[in-house]
Amino acid sequence: MSRNLLVTGGAGFIGSCFVSRQITAGERVLVLDNLTYAGHLVNLEQVLHSADFSFVHGDIGDAEVVARCLKEFHPDAIVNFAAESHVDRSIHSAEDFVRTNVLGTEQLLRTTKDWWQGLKPEVRKDFRFLHISTDEVYGSLDKNSAPFTENSSYAPNSPYSASKASSDFFVRSYFKTYGLPTLISNCSNNYGPRQYPEKLIPLMVLNAVSNKPLPIYGTGLNIRDWIYVEDHCAALDLILSGGRIGEAYNIGGECEKSNLEIVQSIYKILDEVKPKSDGTSYGTQIKFVADRPGHDFRYAIDSAKIKKELGWRPRHCFSEALRKTVLWYLDNSEWTRQIMDEDYRKWLHQQYQDFDSSKPLEQKD
Repeated sequence: MSRNLLVTGGAGFIGSCFVSRQITAGERVLVLDNLTYAGHLVNLEQVLHSADFSFVHGDIGDAEVVARCLKEFHPDAIVNFAAESHVDRSIHSAEDFVRTNVLGTEQLLRTTKDWWQGLKPEVRKDFRFLHISTDEVYGSLDKNSAPFTENSSYAPNSPYSASKASSDFFVRSYFKTYGLPTLISNCSNNYGPRQYPEKLIPLMVLNAVSNKPLPIYGTGLNIRDWIYVEDHCAALDLILSGGRIGEAYNIGGECEKSNLEIVQSIYKILDEVKPKSDGTSYGTQIKFVADRPGHDFRYAIDSAKIKKELGWRPRHCFSEALRKTVLWYLDNSEWTRQIMDEDYRKWLHQQYQDFDSSKPLEQKD
């Protein structure tokens, strides 16, 4: 049966992939997005003119706007992607993360709860609120530690991860206190087309072909688990359709790579598909920079729960999906031009003009 889905933050990287996927599958989607620096309607080009797509420009913390969306659209589920998500930005401006990720999520929950309580019982029981979170809430692992499970303790180490941990707790509290049928997903590093260029993979591709440095934190040995965005969105659809209310589900790509390995893979692809005119490798542009404050060493996800309960598996091979991603950025320079607006360029210049400074570029999704 086709559903009405209210997707917050649906003009961002992962949200837009999910929206396009669900509309292709026959769902009706209303996107609520404040279109801050990382949210752009160009990410939704392929569905903008679909009869099943609608859009409202607004903030999840605006109770009046959210209430109007709920009243007029009658969603069967809310999928909450809306969040500030860049760790370096959280270090320099934590209040923005508290405002959106904590206060905004709580206001969204409160407005949803008030609306949900007024529904007919048969409609109320089928409603779902899926909150999209991150593996960063669990903190850091050493090289030999077992991957994070849903029972791992929360130990956030950055303002970003602290704000996401807080939002997770608010979602859980609205289930425990009010019975709102919530679900939480905690995912590892995403990659794929349309990811904002401040993130590791697009940043390295675009810097490389622009003959700019490829900045790598410290020694480049920090490890992340990587998942292709389409695999993540497929998992979210399964959680929304069959997940047990009140539960959290970890989503990992089973692909642990160091930052240095990621950059090496990228420049080798570029050396092959877009060789430099002087015959040198893009690898010569690597520049190791001072490490980020509080930089977590390793994240790793145990996805056994979602595999056992919902039958999910990551479908994309990392080497093939990374190559596909690199080629997408090479072939879509107009997308990059459109989303890298003046505000982004000004912020990038202010924060990272000197690659030898103590403020290196972010490398986390």
